[in-house]
Amino acid sequence: MAISISVVLLFLILAVIFLRSGGLKFSHALVCMLLGFFLAGTSMAPTIHSGLTATADIVSSLRP
Repeated sequence: MAISISVVLLFLILAVIFLRSGGLKFSHALVCMLLGFFLAGTSMAPTIHSGLTATADIVSSLRP
């Protein structure tokens, strides 16, 4: 568990640096994909999923 959390933090830091630099290359997209993959394996995954589901429900209930 400690190894996966440190890997998630490493990929999160790299993703933030890549986004701030202004250019998103293939290697940057790969790091972002790996960040999502490792986040899905942590204990935060159900919280992230429920938050995204709640946000999607709110957006879908809006009427223009």
